Amino acid sequence: MVQHRFGVPLMVGSMLLICIFMFVYPQASLNAALRGLSIWWDVLFPSLFPFFVISEVLLGFGIVHFIGTLLDPLMKPLFRIPGSGGFVAAMGYASGYPVGAKLTAKLWEQKLVNREEAERLVAFTTSSDPIFLIGAVSVGFFHNPKVASILALAHYGGGLMVGLIMRFHGSKSSKPQSKADRIHGKGRLRIAFYQMHQARIQDGRGLGQLLSQAINSSLQLIIVVGGLVVFFSVILEVLTQARLMSLLYSLIHGMLQMAGLPSALSEPIVGGLFEVTLGARFAGEAGSSIPLQYKVAAAAFILSWGGLSVHAQITSILNHTNLRYLPFMVARFIHAIISAILTFLLWDAVMGKDYNTVFSAPAWKTYPLTGWSMNMFSLNYRILIYILFMLLFISFIIHCFRRIRLFIKSANRK
Repeated sequence: MVQHRFGVPLMVGSMLLICIFMFVYPQASLNAALRGLSIWWDVLFPSLFPFFVISEVLLGFGIVHFIGTLLDPLMKPLFRIPGSGGFVAAMGYASGYPVGAKLTAKLWEQKLVNREEAERLVAFTTSSDPIFLIGAVSVGFFHNPKVASILALAHYGGGLMVGLIMRFHGSKSSKPQSKADRIHGKGRLRIAFYQMHQARIQDGRGLGQLLSQAINSSLQLIIVVGGLVVFFSVILEVLTQARLMSLLYSLIHGMLQMAGLPSALSEPIVGGLFEVTLGARFAGEAGSSIPLQYKVAAAAFILSWGGLSVHAQITSILNHTNLRYLPFMVARFIHAIISAILTFLLWDAVMGKDYNTVFSAPAWKTYPLTGWSMNMFSLNYRILIYILFMLLFISFIIHCFRRIRLFIKSANRK
């Protein structure tokens, strides 16, 4: 009751203040809105929309149930989530935020995961996509393609570590075994086909209806994503113009000095707290006096945190579920810290000692949506296939070891 009493007036007052700032700084607001719209149209729409549609269709045809049954031996022991979470992880890491959250919400709707499993899943499958990490950040912002290797290791490696940490989230009681675990007389592949068939029957939609609904729901979601990107881009710009960000800059400045880090990184970190693209760009454009590894570590921190714009996207997707925001926020912060630490730990091995080279290359958004950019889009799909193949192979090896162990135990009993 107290939260409702003070929360609503605070929200209304904040929105009124933003409106006043937009009236006082109209040109800055317009430029920020156009910048956010450009990011959505040039990068987010072409990279996310196909994955949204494909994921809906695969769920309707039961492919996720098929892959989930095959991935149970890997995902349950490591991350305490069903095998279908492996498909979500592959899609999330290949296509970036907020695809992992969208698929997690779909699994929750179909009762394939409970609340705690879904919170674990969305916590470590929310990541940047390879197009943005390699093309925009490494080549465009840092003008250095070699930065992509250390950023990828720190960001995606940190995400997997968060997944291992999040396995301790929730109650200790284990979920009842799946049908694939209970039935030993039939092969797992046969059970996977059976689960896919049952899911297809239960869905019941024809191809035309399934594709039409997938496109409709994906368009609604991608428009929400674009609106949030524009909204937070404008908020950050008007608050900066009104000099209300100075207090936050001073706070981050002091914290960086206490940690022995360059205080000039306060601008990219503050920008990244709100919007990941702006923060990563500020990190790449930071002063030349700052060692490159510190700027890359700041970018890794920003990519893993995701920015409040991404947080708002995730919250809007999970709004109709019973998933809580706090575990996700804590996981994002842990991921950000781990990624920054991994950047420093792996720097010498990946980049070499005293590496501080900056290449001269055009800004990322000057690349056309053909040629190089289209190759980057195809890279996402190749990465998705590679990740799924790797997960399925590891799961198959684990399943074989389990069957051998059960065979040895039964032989010893005889």
